[in-house]
Amino acid sequence: MPVAIVQEWEAGDGSTTNYDAINEKLEAGGVPDGLILHCAGFVGDRFRMFDVWETQEQFDRFTAERVMPVVASLVPVDAPPPDVTTYELHNVVTP
Repeated sequence: MPVAIVQEWEAGDGSTTNYDAINEKLEAGGVPDGLILHCAGFVGDRFRMFDVWETQEQFDRFTAERVMPVVASLVPVDAPPPDVTTYELHNVVTP
């Protein structure tokens, strides 16, 4: 079942420095298995990432195996975690 994952952080200084550094390292590993869509941008004073994955398990595996090691190497330990909303999708249309 496809899922949507929405993650939001306080934008802080309004820059994308952390996101860009993390994203550069993640993109070097190629498109992860199960990713349908990833997008990111500012919503007011918050930074939002919106993903669509084929399954929750694929997202969880990508997060554990690829995202968290990169985040641990670049983001301060005391950085606040994102607010996360996950929900199953009824329909996904792609070109």
